[in-house]
Amino acid sequence: MKFSIGGSLKLAFRPWVEGLENIPAEGPAILASNHLSFSDSFFLPAVLDRKVTFIAKAEYFTSPGVKGKLTAAFFKGVGQLPVDRSGARGAGEAAIKSGIDVIERGELFGIYPEGTRSPDGRLYRGKPGGLARVALATGAPVIPVAMIDTEKIQPPGKVVPKLMRPGIRIGKPLDFSRYHGMDGDRFILRSVTDEVMYEIMKLSGQEYVDIYATAAKRQIADAEKAEKAEKSDKAGKGEQQDRVAE
Repeated sequence: MKFSIGGSLKLAFRPWVEGLENIPAEGPAILASNHLSFSDSFFLPAVLDRKVTFIAKAEYFTSPGVKGKLTAAFFKGVGQLPVDRSGARGAGEAAIKSGIDVIERGELFGIYPEGTRSPDGRLYRGKPGGLARVALATGAPVIPVAMIDTEKIQPPGKVVPKLMRPGIRIGKPLDFSRYHGMDGDRFILRSVTDEVMYEIMKLSGQEYVDIYATAAKRQIADAEKAEKAEKSDKAGKGEQQDRVAE
C-alpha cells in the first residue's frame, strides 16, 4: 500500500526534494521533522525508497464502522504505529519504546520534536523527550528534515487538499553517540533537542519561537475566546442602548 499511496501523492503533488543522499540505504536512523500539516507523515515516506515509521493516535486504528476500518488500514499501510495517548506520561513512554523497537529492527523512525502541528507556520521549541531519548538509548543518527509549504496544501480543519507542490529538505545526519546511555540527564536531552531544532530551522527557513507549540495553541485559543467575548459584550451594550433610545 505504501508504494501505491506514495506513487499517487508524487503524481498528484509532484513534491520537490533536496538531500535524498543523506538518507542511508540501510541501517537505522531517526528522521526529525518540523510539523506543519496532517499530510507531513505521508509526503515524507512518499519520496523515500525505504519505509518510515511514525507514531499515530490509537483512535485512528480503533474507530468503529467501515470508515474506521478503512482509516486503520490506511494508517497501517503508510507505516504508522498506534500509541494510546490517554495519559501524558504513558503516551510518552509508549512512543519512546515504539521508537526504540523500530531502530533496533534497523529501520527508519520518524518523529516530530515539536510534539504537535505548528498553529501558525512558525517553528516551535522541541520537546526533550521522545527524540533525544530514542537517539541516546540507541545511538542512531538523527537526520533533520524540513517540510516546506505543506500547511498551505492542507491547513488545520481542511479535509480536501489544495493541489500545489510541497518541498522537503533533508539535512546531514547528526551524531550524538558521545552522549550514548545518558538519556536520563535532562540537560543533555535539552541540548540534543535544541541542536536538532536549530538544524531544522536552518533547513526550513522558519521563524523560531522559544515556547512549546502546545502553549502557543492555548494562547491563540485564549485570544480568540477573549475576542469573541469582547464582541459579544459590545453587541450586548449596543442592544441595551437601542432599547434605551426606543
